[in-house]
Amino acid sequence: MADAGSTASDAVIRYQSVTFSYEAGEGPALDRVSLNVRRGERLGILGPNGGGKSTLLKLTLGLLKGYSGTIEVMGVSPAEAAKRRLIGYVPQRVEAELAFPITARHAASMTATIGLGPFGSSAAVRERVERSLALVGALEFADRPLGQLSGGQVQRVMIARALASEAAILLLDEPTVGIDPAGQRQFAELIQKLHDELGLTTIVVSHDLRTVAASSDRVACLARTLHYHDSPQGLTPHVLAEVFRHDAAAIFGDLHVDAHRASDCGHDHHHHGHSHEHGKGNGS
Repeated sequence: MADAGSTASDAVIRYQSVTFSYEAGEGPALDRVSLNVRRGERLGILGPNGGGKSTLLKLTLGLLKGYSGTIEVMGVSPAEAAKRRLIGYVPQRVEAELAFPITARHAASMTATIGLGPFGSSAAVRERVERSLALVGALEFADRPLGQLSGGQVQRVMIARALASEAAILLLDEPTVGIDPAGQRQFAELIQKLHDELGLTTIVVSHDLRTVAASSDRVACLARTLHYHDSPQGLTPHVLAEVFRHDAAAIFGDLHVDAHRASDCGHDHHHHGHSHEHGKGNGS
């Protein structure tokens, strides 16, 4: 079922009844997931490790095949979207690149030159890279070796690299792992800036509630099925307990949310196998 209030023309990514299993005969890693990602929104996908977030990410990037249902990225298949570089991807780990003696500017330019061929405009590429580095606040350390940067600085370089490809959608995998609280706040501010200045559609995939709530207008809770889809303010202990069954006690020790918020909406917030939407939150 598509998101209430969304139409095909609103969606830059559309998942319709997506089911995927890694091995024949075993239970699905994803089960009948339907979700529309709307143009220009900041979507957070929250869920436990092993809940299917990485699988959904790989399907969206065209790295996995053999699913049932439909996935469309700006009207084309994930594989075609990858060829057109419609999605800028910021991976969780870049240790392999950190081991090489390259500068932050060189790392940021890597995707910008893909597909240009021997006669591509190097001047245009340099301009895009410099503009992207400036946008994320990375120019001041652009000539330093990537391996000498802090976690937050490396993250900014990786975001600049994704932006330099001129993608319309930015997908970030566990973006605040290894980043201190100050860096996490700066990350949320940067996502807001990219949204405001570029009109980007951003998707943050994380198991960390604070990261998702701080950088998202809407949240999809994923634990094999799509359990919830709403603004961060609408999340309740009941919903989180359903999604994080094994970690609920630890999460509730930190959370300060209104357990009665669900009743304010006038209906049950527990949804399996489909998405549901309320009004946008403010992302705070």
